Amino acid sequence: MIPHAADDRALASELRGFGPGGIIALIAILFTGNFILPYMVTIPIGTILVLIWARLSRTPWSELGLSRPPNWTTTIAGGISLGIGLKLLLKAVVMPLLGADPVNRYYHFIAGNPAYLPGAVWTMLVAGFGEELVYRGYLFERWRRLFGWTLGSRIAVVLVTSVWFGLSHYFGQGRDGALQSVMTGLTFGTVTLLTGRIWVAILAHTVYDLAAAAMIYGNLEVRIAHLFFR
Repeated sequence: MIPHAADDRALASELRGFGPGGIIALIAILFTGNFILPYMVTIPIGTILVLIWARLSRTPWSELGLSRPPNWTTTIAGGISLGIGLKLLLKAVVMPLLGADPVNRYYHFIAGNPAYLPGAVWTMLVAGFGEELVYRGYLFERWRRLFGWTLGSRIAVVLVTSVWFGLSHYFGQGRDGALQSVMTGLTFGTVTLLTGRIWVAILAHTVYDLAAAAMIYGNLEVRIAHLFFR
């Protein structure tokens, strides 16, 4: 039992550090993302790897921003309000000002198509938890451990992870999707810093994506994008 325990501690130390094991884990998590099956059935490979890494590295959930919030009611209400408000703000104001196409061409195939609706909802739920765990949970923990947690470091981690979050959406959603992802990343990253947890970001992200799916499914994108700008 003693050699086995020593091996476990050595593995945990290797994964928590930035030697070969820690770097391989970081690269694997950053570049795997989600695997999408037909009808938008999503398998969150990156998220699964973070959970495995946390278990093997003996990283407490609190260090990934998953500690219990002081008040669940406030957390849930804040997350829902932020998700809906942010989606409406970007769709009706910000993206039209940036000249974005009012229609999401990459996911327009789900418009009025009930066959894709269960998979779309599942994908939104997976993205809400999984992407926040990776980008605002795991990557914040890695950054904090490597660079410390000064004010400058906190600002930098929000900026860097938001840009990476945007780039990760570029090939699947194009320029407009990448721009939106950078802006949502900046919002969710700031909220994570202010609260010290990722729960509000998870809820806001999930509601944001569900609202986006509802707009596409109901063919409401153009109407909402033209609320203020024709």
